[in-house]
Amino acid sequence: MSDDTRTASDESAAPEMFGASVPELEDEPAAEKPASGPAASQAHGIEAILNVDLEVQVVLGECRMPISTLLKLGRGSVIELDQRIGEPVSLVINDRVVARGDLVKLPEDRIGVSLTEIVVEHPSSLL
Repeated sequence: MSDDTRTASDESAAPEMFGASVPELEDEPAAEKPASGPAASQAHGIEAILNVDLEVQVVLGECRMPISTLLKLGRGSVIELDQRIGEPVSLVINDRVVARGDLVKLPEDRIGVSLTEIVVEHPSSLL
């Protein structure tokens, strides 16, 4: 191969093409090598996503109605839900119920959810 036809995929030519020199790497002592294997890569992967925002929904209840009824709704209409006052609400992320809890009143006329149950799904159901 002539020098004029080298590409970045030619490992021996790549450092020269980009004007870089590659230092020789020495083996680290075993005690200083970072952990490897599935557990280490999983921990590293989890840290990479810890600051990702998710949309969290609190579902007060549900109902079904025909489109004709929906089209008649207006200001002041009341929609009857399948939940009763005082029953737990569902915390939903990505269309999955992840927890349940009770509505609570917060300062400044705001509401929140006090979690009472964490819903754990069997791993095979997540596939």
